[in-house]
Amino acid sequence: MRYIPLTQTEREEMLAVLGLESVEELFAEIPREMVLTDDLPLPDALSEAELIEHFRQLAAKNKDLTSVVSFMGAGAYDHLIPSAISHLVGREFLTAYTPYQAEISQGVLQTIFEYQTLIAELTGMEASNASMYDGATALAEAALMSCAVTRRDKVVLPATLHPEWREVVDLYLGSQAVEIIDLPIDTATGTLDLSGVGDIPWEEVACAVVQQPNFFGNLEQIEPVRDLVKEAKGLFVMAVDPISLGLLKSPGELGADIVVGDGQSLGNAMAFGGPSFGFFATSGRNLIRRMPGRIAGQTVDTEGRRGFVLTLQAREQHIRREKATSNICTNQALNALTASIYLSLLGKQGFLDVGRQCLQKAHYFKNRLLEIDGLSAPFSAPSFREFVIEGDVDWNGINEKLLEQGFLGGLPLDRFGYPNWVLFSVTEARTKEEMDRFTNLLRGLIT
Repeated sequence: MRYIPLTQTEREEMLAVLGLESVEELFAEIPREMVLTDDLPLPDALSEAELIEHFRQLAAKNKDLTSVVSFMGAGAYDHLIPSAISHLVGREFLTAYTPYQAEISQGVLQTIFEYQTLIAELTGMEASNASMYDGATALAEAALMSCAVTRRDKVVLPATLHPEWREVVDLYLGSQAVEIIDLPIDTATGTLDLSGVGDIPWEEVACAVVQQPNFFGNLEQIEPVRDLVKEAKGLFVMAVDPISLGLLKSPGELGADIVVGDGQSLGNAMAFGGPSFGFFATSGRNLIRRMPGRIAGQTVDTEGRRGFVLTLQAREQHIRREKATSNICTNQALNALTASIYLSLLGKQGFLDVGRQCLQKAHYFKNRLLEIDGLSAPFSAPSFREFVIEGDVDWNGINEKLLEQGFLGGLPLDRFGYPNWVLFSVTEARTKEEMDRFTNLLRGLIT
């Protein structure tokens, strides 16, 4: 009875108000042949203690990062998360939601404002919104915003973009009659093949996108694409890995007009792939006014006290309806707050150390794997946290055997049309002992 929200008396009172005799009358419009008349074939009910133990047994069948060592990335990464984060997030903010009467929730607005400030500093841009659903949707929104700003209907996308991000962008742009122009991959370097960029009608392009590092973990040449699109008065969009920004030049320094990315690696757990949050930053008054989503601003009240408000709300769906910049009318507030606490706890030096460890450990691990006969590196471009290894083996079968030994191997890329390639990821969480043990185990499975 404890799991039933209404008592029988309450049900009868509600039916009386509706002028009905039974619940069945309430659903009389449903065809009889679609109504289940027999009891569901369910087992006997369990007590609370029995039910908890049953679900514990089911959960024990899963493998998580407390029981396996992960070398898989491709968008979700096993970084170290300071224990203080869950404690702080779990206090006043665990059920926080951006309210429509936002000014009554000053604490939530302040956390959003602080988050925006951190993202702006990290990306080198002037302003950030309150966050997006994830990196893929943030990129799609950036493309749509570029089309609206420039009044053009062509978008240049790189073949080195994360394939799943590309699917999301295709979905968004397909309904808007936007033409996508592809920049091919140079399979020797693992970066963009820029030999044919002169053939693109740049004067018709709303924006050009470059992912840095790209899906394969390689560092792209930013300047050629940036110069061409900006010379034609289009917008330059960068999709970035936030952890890499501790070492690389910021998108703002590189001349980006819009910067997007996924923030899972900023203190958020992998959590079976979600939830995460997307960040979105830009510069210039015109672009800031066109930015999708919400912006929290800082002001003072009539007594001169600091306060926080939602600004530029005319962009929002709940104000402009069908004329809205975007259909996003909320944000991933809790995940964005997690990122804010993560960045604050690490500080500039700690954040730099995380990026440096990812870089150094990834290169160490790559060199160890290349000692195995039959494995090679197909790309010559420098990489950051991820890299591709090539080998004529059954990588999916290998991964099953690795999992039995407590390792989550790299991501086989055959699903994306790249047979014999596997994408490995190494974060600061990995140890030399883990990398050496994995290498020795893989050598035994391959040779």
